[in-house]
Amino acid sequence: MRFDDHRVVITAAGRDFGRTLAIRLADLGAEVFLSARTLAAAERVRDEIRGRGHQQVHAFACDLTVPASIRDFAAGVARHTDRIDVLINNGSRYLSGPALQSASDADVVDTIASGATGTVLTVKNFLPLLLNSDKPDVVTMVSACGTAGHHRSDAHDAFYAAKSAQAGFTEILSKRLRPQGVRVISLYPPDFDNPDPLSEKWESTPRDAKSALTAQSLVDCILFAVAQPRDCFIKAFHFEQV
Repeated sequence: MRFDDHRVVITAAGRDFGRTLAIRLADLGAEVFLSARTLAAAERVRDEIRGRGHQQVHAFACDLTVPASIRDFAAGVARHTDRIDVLINNGSRYLSGPALQSASDADVVDTIASGATGTVLTVKNFLPLLLNSDKPDVVTMVSACGTAGHHRSDAHDAFYAAKSAQAGFTEILSKRLRPQGVRVISLYPPDFDNPDPLSEKWESTPRDAKSALTAQSLVDCILFAVAQPRDCFIKAFHFEQV
């Protein structure tokens, strides 16, 4: 399965799962437009990918809590291309601590802004480029915390709020964008293992029924959904928690 004809935007790709997505999609031939909160972080991943022989990768700074930064990111991508085929909303600040009082007001605002407002504004600003594609997909990494009734995470209440907002947004977006041919795909993973895709652990991490969910499997779910014929609208992936 190759993605040579896909142009992909990934938010928060400077580390962790966003970096994993950027590396794997570039390896499969996609042209990748990646962002991180700082340009230096985005450029580090861009240079890693270029060092693997993939030159079609571009780095941008984007702070998902700042609307002007999101607009600048979309405008910067538009200077390189007239279309985007896949937008991956990976960015959302994690905040730990099951006690509501454990986080500062600033941390609460930052968490909800990055996950909720940031996701809405990212889709809004990239929608014109998506509508120029004949295969537009919006993929959002929500979380099991965005599932109604979920309570098994030690994440802070503000993180739950942000993820619930993402879930509500993608649910209505799926219905409203379908007439324009845009598929909206959401993933609701619990905590998962994310080995470095450039390390030996990428191939050796256990993936049996008794093991935790892996980044490899999440990448496979995204690739599977995006590769389906355009009459196949896979709205969501939900996962059992070990």
